[in-house]
Amino acid sequence: MQSSHQTIPDRHPVLLIDDDRKLCRLIAGYLDPLGYEVCAVHTGPEGLARVAEREWHAVLLDMMLPGMDGFEVLKRIRQKWEVPVLMLTNRGEEADRIVGLELGADDYLLKTCSSREMLARLRAVTRRAHRSINDADSAEDLHIGTLHIQTASRTVVLGDRPLMLTPVEYDLLLSLARAVGRIKSREQLLEEIRERNYEVFDRSIDVHISALRKKLGDDPKNPQFIRTVRTAGYSLMHPDAD
Repeated sequence: MQSSHQTIPDRHPVLLIDDDRKLCRLIAGYLDPLGYEVCAVHTGPEGLARVAEREWHAVLLDMMLPGMDGFEVLKRIRQKWEVPVLMLTNRGEEADRIVGLELGADDYLLKTCSSREMLARLRAVTRRAHRSINDADSAEDLHIGTLHIQTASRTVVLGDRPLMLTPVEYDLLLSLARAVGRIKSREQLLEEIRERNYEVFDRSIDVHISALRKKLGDDPKNPQFIRTVRTAGYSLMHPDAD
């Protein structure tokens, strides 16, 4: 997309996948002078193809798209890439948000929200995803039984199997791992991964934990990794604990 604004150094490339062309122009016009280079495409297949073309700062993905819906696009993105994904929707049903979070979305944004809220959420999901650059110097790798967390690269290996985690799932696991054996409340986890810049809904932590358990192959009824402590929160179990 061509811009009349003067070139800004270190612009952040954002892929916008939405069939509402007017909304795309509005979003691009708002983000462009703030240092974002917005590339807009309007179908699911086209969006998926563009994801592979370069390293994106973030993806803004409409839930309802022609050719391939946003859920399917998100599912295919998460098979290969860890780019932050912010879902756009006209609908606010919790069931839709839960499906998207389980597939690997980092957050949701109603199309009726203000421009300031959109910017706050975009900055929040990208800050979480890219802060490994600042953490790498002081962080140490964590080894908990067969679970290995490599903090410099933000990668997780279970046994000899790499796990493809979303930025939120990684941050949750890292938070629990750094407090292994101790209980972290939902409020503590929310504060760490969301940094309280905007409102979140109550079940977001539970949904991300559920998705993380699936990737760990963990049975919530007989957990080997993440234990639910009723009314209190979650705890990453030490392999030597009873």
